[in-house]
Amino acid sequence: MSDLPFGFSGNDPDRDGGDDGKDKPADSGGSAGSNPFGFNIDPSSFDPSQFGALGAGFDPSQLNPEMIGQLFSQLGTMFSAMGSGSTGAGAGAPVNYELAKQLARQEIGDFTPVLDKETSAVADAVHLAQMWLDDASALPSGVTNSVAWTPVQWLEESLPTWSKLCDPLARRLSQAWADGLPEEAAAFAGPMMGIMGQMSGSVFGAQLGQGLGKLATEVLTGTDIGLPLAPAGTAVLLPEAIASFADGLDLPAQEIIVYLAAREAAHVRLFTHVAWLRQRLLSSVEQYAAGITVDLGGLSEAFGEGINPEELMANPGRIEELLGSAASFEPTTTDEQKAALDRLETLLALIEGWVEHVVTRALGDRIPATAALTETMRRRRASGGPAEQAFATLVGLELRPRRVREAAALWDGLLQATDVTTRDRVWDHPDLLPDSSDLDAPAAFIASIAAGDDTDPLEALRQVIADEEAAGDTDTDESGN
Repeated sequence: MSDLPFGFSGNDPDRDGGDDGKDKPADSGGSAGSNPFGFNIDPSSFDPSQFGALGAGFDPSQLNPEMIGQLFSQLGTMFSAMGSGSTGAGAGAPVNYELAKQLARQEIGDFTPVLDKETSAVADAVHLAQMWLDDASALPSGVTNSVAWTPVQWLEESLPTWSKLCDPLARRLSQAWADGLPEEAAAFAGPMMGIMGQMSGSVFGAQLGQGLGKLATEVLTGTDIGLPLAPAGTAVLLPEAIASFADGLDLPAQEIIVYLAAREAAHVRLFTHVAWLRQRLLSSVEQYAAGITVDLGGLSEAFGEGINPEELMANPGRIEELLGSAASFEPTTTDEQKAALDRLETLLALIEGWVEHVVTRALGDRIPATAALTETMRRRRASGGPAEQAFATLVGLELRPRRVREAAALWDGLLQATDVTTRDRVWDHPDLLPDSSDLDAPAAFIASIAAGDDTDPLEALRQVIADEEAAGDTDTDESGN
């Protein structure tokens, strides 16, 4: 394949001029003062792959008892250092993000710095895509800045959002473990809960770091996972990942870049002008986390057989045997969690479906490869793209790619029945959006919007709420209360 246009190049001497053209991972060694564990262990000695066994999305059923036992067996050597470490970086947080960042940086390894011509290329591609999107959406442009990022920039810029996603899950999982301990185990664990909290934060941080390090080398744009990870109004493309992505396709490179720029610009447009959308996604994860419970029946049985807590305190290696012989620690999925998961999955599908639909409308007659690229992105999702990896590996939520096809079909059907303005006004309020049942059978939803397309849907919603409140007041008056 020929070199990518717009300044993107798979074989640029400025980029591939040996080690001089590469940035190296930062040295993660150093003094204990910079050690995110808070005690004298060099984070560089940790192999991120070791933490893969800890399971997806903090799922306790996937925890490796042998590895947990190994961690506990080191407690004796750590106790003397924990005093000073209790105030170190990452201490007290449900996830040790300093450790996550270090391990992710190691996972990324060498990377190619962004060239000036690539930054210009991103600006040109986004500008062109923006003009075409104006014809396909009633929402105005939300892009105020266009940038090209390296994988490390993506990592650093995305961590604040990941903390909002992962904190409630990690915090609730840790609390669920504490709440689920049998009485004997709780009595034993009481004096150690602070230490265990720091250790669990490090374990979660290691898992997060491994996942983010992998994602950082694969994401193509700032919104590739379905969330806005860049500053507000910023459209982001990652040239190194795009070059790799393009090398596997028999399609014109120029069309690939403009297509990806259009997807990014459409995402930014939506998140900029639908003010409630980002928080709605985060709150759905928090609602899912709130229902986490863990079945520690295996530990209860083990303590019931005469396990002596004092023996465990004196011999941490015994904990390894206990965890190895205990039954699995099963998380219990509640109805509330299932509902939160359904809302999150549906909202992500509606976002991605809208972007796919709008980009197809904007580029279909201008970029011949649009249909092929749309199908490529669908296959990427089906085989576990960055969004699927992110929510499954880091958050523990399984997304179904087929819902995106259904959502795109719904938006297309709504446009055919109404117009661009009516379609996009559905985003005015979360209660106006279709739910999962509407994705299964969209005809009724489309008909309801089309029937009222001469009225403001948000005003119609306010009227419904007012009518319900009035009916409630009438019932109260009649009851005399």
